Amino acid sequence: MPATATTPYEFKPHERPFLPGSPATPDHPMGRRIAYAAIGVLLGLTGGLSNGLLLANLPQIQGSLGLSPVEGGWLSAIYSMTSVCMSMLLIKFRQQFGLQRFNRVFLTGFLAVTVLQVFVHSYGVELLTRAAAGIVGSGLSTLCFFYIMQAMPAPARLSGMIIGFGLAQLGLPLARIISPFLLADGDIQNLFVFELGLTLLCLGSVALLRLPPSERFQAFEKLDFLTFALFAPGMALLCGVLVQGRIVWWSTAWLGYATAAAIILIGAAMLIEHNRANPLLNTRWMRTRNVLRFIIIVAAIRVLLSEQTYGSTGLLTALGMGNDQLVTLNVIILLGSIAGIAAGVLLLNPKDLLWQVVASAMIIAVVAFMDSDATNLTRPGNFYLSQGLLAFAALFWMGPVTMVGILRAISKGPSHIVSFSAVFGIAQTVGGLAGTAFLGTVQIVRERLHSQEIVHGLVAGDPLVTQRLQQLGGAYARVEGDPMLRQAEGAVLFGQQVTREANILAFNDVFTGVGILAVLVVLWLGGRWVWLKMHGINPLAEELAAMQKMRENAAQ
Repeated sequence: MPATATTPYEFKPHERPFLPGSPATPDHPMGRRIAYAAIGVLLGLTGGLSNGLLLANLPQIQGSLGLSPVEGGWLSAIYSMTSVCMSMLLIKFRQQFGLQRFNRVFLTGFLAVTVLQVFVHSYGVELLTRAAAGIVGSGLSTLCFFYIMQAMPAPARLSGMIIGFGLAQLGLPLARIISPFLLADGDIQNLFVFELGLTLLCLGSVALLRLPPSERFQAFEKLDFLTFALFAPGMALLCGVLVQGRIVWWSTAWLGYATAAAIILIGAAMLIEHNRANPLLNTRWMRTRNVLRFIIIVAAIRVLLSEQTYGSTGLLTALGMGNDQLVTLNVIILLGSIAGIAAGVLLLNPKDLLWQVVASAMIIAVVAFMDSDATNLTRPGNFYLSQGLLAFAALFWMGPVTMVGILRAISKGPSHIVSFSAVFGIAQTVGGLAGTAFLGTVQIVRERLHSQEIVHGLVAGDPLVTQRLQQLGGAYARVEGDPMLRQAEGAVLFGQQVTREANILAFNDVFTGVGILAVLVVLWLGGRWVWLKMHGINPLAEELAAMQKMRENAAQ
């Protein structure tokens, strides 16, 4: 059993923490394993819901607080701003101060801001809460896989980490499922109370069943804080640009200034790290061909997966569908995501990891082309199969990619874990934001083009156009006696229909573009996979051998 204050526990060699800052892995009875697994699931889902509830209900939150689209954009941006860089800092925090202090500091801090959010309704408080949620969300994902790893047998503990990463991705579809029930009476306060309740559950759970202790050492150096002071605002500016670009449009002057400042700040941080003896971010490792390929793959898949988070959701929203009409669709997406996690773990083969990524990219390509023939009669039921498949692919690829990154980092030494965490988090977050920004920009440009084409094809004297205007104006016959005003109202409705049709065509173009990009990814990664198989090469052979040696040394 874990150590207590009165009866210290001497860990066996195979039970010692594998890395500083991670908990020991003693042998637990089955009941305690189940409890660890349950708490891990709670922590993972809470971390995902902290952002999922915001994204699923952003229009309602904007309306409740009277926010403009730009102000609403900052609410979604600030979560990414704080979460994208915190993982690398939190690793060193755990290594120096231990897991228990980590739990107390961050969960108690988040509890304070969620309580404030319940009682004080303002834009500033909501920004503060979203910023705190970004920090805590990163920590909860880590605690999630630590707890799940305690429930797993020794050979499968790496799978626990993969499951933990996957559970956080379930937050958005789960939020869209429960939000209509939380907002059934139209009170946005229910969201804040629900988030407070989840925070209290997490605090109580980790207090009732703590993680085994970890090994601690002096991890922080003075230059770490200088690097973070440069790197974090640089990444925050980049996230802000990606979120706000399609809202204020890319030609806005401050976006250029922010991008230039981000490049300078990140570049300065990288320059400092490159010349350090013990860097926070190992730039020499990060710029190797294998790591750069890893970054490109993660970012590319995240861009393609924006087909679901922006594409299908945006199309159905343009057709007038709200969360209450999308519950069944999101249940299917949730089930597909769970199936993707399970299949990704069960089919994981360290000697052949690339095929799962290739298969996921192929599924994305097929789904994108399936969705590219939408019309004004398209309804959520038309997306059940395609979005279920896409949800499966969205998590099927994560297991092998996570394992590749972890193996490459650990084989180089424990210090590289911080660099891996930064690389993986940045590639995921920036890739997701860039995907939404790119697809959103394409959709807006194509919508304007299609609107012009439709309008140019309409002739005022066309009998069909005249008949449609009369029909639409006739809807106001009982409340408007003036025929000229009825005709004007009919023209407004006709314009709305033109905009709707242009939006549908634009989303079809987005889906087609995603399909083409996915095919290119399949050709690239599939070609590499075939070449490796033909030559009998395992690109992780050295890393697997190094891991095995580390395990043998730890057991001695």
